[in-house]
Amino acid sequence: MMWPSSLQVRLGLSLGLVLTILWLAAATVTAVIVRGEMDEVFDSALRETAERILPLAVTDIVGREDQGVTQRLAPIREHDEFFTYIVRDAEGRILLQSHAADPAVFPPYDGPGFGQNATHRLYSDAALQGTISITVAEPLAHRASVAREIQMSLGLPLLVVLPLALASIILAVRFSLAPLHRFRTRLEARGVRDLSEVPAADLPTEIRPLAATLNSLLARLRDAFEAERSFAANAAHELRTPLAGAIAQAQRLRSETKDPTIDARAAEIEATLKRLARLSERLLQLARAEGGRLRMDQSADVRTITRVVVEDIARSTENGRLMLNLPDTPVLSDIDPDALGILCRNLVENALRHGAQNAPVEVTLTSDGQLIVANEGPAVATQTLERLTGRFERADAKTDGSGLGLAIVSAIAERIETSLLLQSPRPGETSGFQASVRLPTDAPNAHVKDREHWP
Repeated sequence: MMWPSSLQVRLGLSLGLVLTILWLAAATVTAVIVRGEMDEVFDSALRETAERILPLAVTDIVGREDQGVTQRLAPIREHDEFFTYIVRDAEGRILLQSHAADPAVFPPYDGPGFGQNATHRLYSDAALQGTISITVAEPLAHRASVAREIQMSLGLPLLVVLPLALASIILAVRFSLAPLHRFRTRLEARGVRDLSEVPAADLPTEIRPLAATLNSLLARLRDAFEAERSFAANAAHELRTPLAGAIAQAQRLRSETKDPTIDARAAEIEATLKRLARLSERLLQLARAEGGRLRMDQSADVRTITRVVVEDIARSTENGRLMLNLPDTPVLSDIDPDALGILCRNLVENALRHGAQNAPVEVTLTSDGQLIVANEGPAVATQTLERLTGRFERADAKTDGSGLGLAIVSAIAERIETSLLLQSPRPGETSGFQASVRLPTDAPNAHVKDREHWP
């Protein structure tokens, strides 16, 4: 039998088992003691019965006219006679007996004192120098019956008290472990990236060292992640100025040279530097997504931010590729405007870069705060979708891009306590790709009405 893994069940079973064993042990010891005391009481009753009846019997027998005649006393009323007796002379003839006495039960008189046979407990005494003796008998079954009743009276309460005691133990254990349940609930309610200290003031003294160790581990992890984010952000920030200067030099070289070979190499250098600049920008965005505060104290209409981001991207995009659908009522959300801009820009740029060439990209903001970006293109395999939110992951290694766009969006979604949903093919279609994020919002429901298309 395997011991339960639940601490609450273990404590309940252990305390219940100990209580049951102690109760049974106490009942057994009590029964043994009571049985000994009961035997003393019954033996005393046997002796007193003999000592009270013998003088009366002697008086009756001596005053008889007919000697040697057995006299059986009739009962005054019907009753259970537990004590029976016979009075005999020196030759063993029965002179007097109780109405229920069975002579076969009584052994020959062999002196005063207690005796016992297979069925009865006996006490004998004598008078007139041993010429008249009395033996009083009590069935052993009577004593056994009384002992069973005592044992039942000790054991039956166990059937009532024990369940109540077990229920009380379970309630007490549950009440005692309530701080642990609250501690677990606080841990479960945390976001994926929340490494702040977990309150443990209400925990029992025995559990506090464990909570302190956990908080210490969280602090070390928080410091390690913060150092990693700071390094990435600082490195990306420091690369901005040198990269801008290097790109400018490459562009100047292209404008001044007349050699086609040098121009081609300068173009390659410029393209590589621009990719590095985009990568550093993505690293800055990722550091902000993982480390900054992404929820504000007040809500704002996110339609404006979405429109500004899409309009900015549309200026450098082929004609007619971007379509924006906005609801006709405000969509209020407490997401940080910069975080929303980063999220929206990465989704749209990802759709433009990896979608079918010259095919439209639809950006939809619903009234309940769901931001949807969809594009045309071949369907993406399920196993590929599952890894696209990882860092430096791309559906096709040949495509351009840093592989950080969806990782940044996923990080922002986790920080605002939602998730990034990737679907391919698009719902209701046989091809295409769709990414959606539900923003935290309290805006009233409304239909998507405005539809804007940039020529």
